[in-house]
Amino acid sequence: MISPVSTASSGGSTEPTREIKKELGKDDFLQLLITQLTHQDPMDPLKNEEFIAQMAQFSSLEQMTNISKGIENLQQFQMVGAVGLIGKEVTAYDEAGLEQKATVKAVHFEEGKVVLETSEGYLLLEHVLSVSA
Repeated sequence: MISPVSTASSGGSTEPTREIKKELGKDDFLQLLITQLTHQDPMDPLKNEEFIAQMAQFSSLEQMTNISKGIENLQQFQMVGAVGLIGKEVTAYDEAGLEQKATVKAVHFEEGKVVLETSEGYLLLEHVLSVSA
């Protein structure tokens, strides 16, 4: 009779951990396309229409990636600019929609929005109408 083999746990894993992606990027798409072209049947190649459609999808994916990077850069510039408002007086609409003047004491970044902490409360940067020294 053969006894089952048991494994001893050493507390640590020797297997490399793998990051699971939830979205495919342009490199993944290109890799799939190359793999498809490499393994296609020479007697039944990919039709021109299908190939052009896949290339158009790749081009669209690349453009969306570039737009996303541009938006991230824009948000970073907005954050840097908001820090320059510390100590300045701003006129802005508050949450009630009323015009308010206040001095900026600090800048916070919450959920992709720039929030100005003022002497009177909190204001969104997008609601600022004017800035004075």
